[in-house]
Amino acid sequence: MDIKEQVTEDAVESAEVIDTEETDEANDVNDETSELERKLEELEVEKDKLYDRLLRIQAEYDNYKKRTLKEREADRKYKSQDLIEELLPVLDNFERALQVEKTEATASIIEGITMVYNQIKEALASQGAEEIASVGEEFDPNIHHAVMQIEDESQPSNIVIEELQKGYKLKDRVIRPAMVKVNK
Repeated sequence: MDIKEQVTEDAVESAEVIDTEETDEANDVNDETSELERKLEELEVEKDKLYDRLLRIQAEYDNYKKRTLKEREADRKYKSQDLIEELLPVLDNFERALQVEKTEATASIIEGITMVYNQIKEALASQGAEEIASVGEEFDPNIHHAVMQIEDESQPSNIVIEELQKGYKLKDRVIRPAMVKVNK
């Protein structure tokens, strides 16, 4: 073999080696790039999940704040409800006591009971409690509790004829419905 051929052959082998090395390096770079792109996609998916979770938690927190604010407002608005509910039987007993026949002997006692009764009613009214109007009104199952029905041709149908026990509301909430007698 001639030196020229030898040199040419060596040059071809060197070129093949260099070509192989460059191809290997290019493949390594392509592998690294694709791996980095895959990791970037994974991180973007994870970021989207975390962002979605953050938005949901923030919405839950806003709902919690609104709910607790409403609950606090309702607590303040109806803070005296328990006390009023406990005083209603006392008020009923005062009303029964005032139905006693008035004589000279009981006049001063009835006058004292009337004064205390009026004070209790004023105290309840100052807290927002009010009586539910019943007699002559149309029956409303939301504020009336019908315990009796009668047939009276002189009265219109579904009208409250008699109130057996007073009903009370605290602001817009019914504390105790009125027990009534209704015309059929």
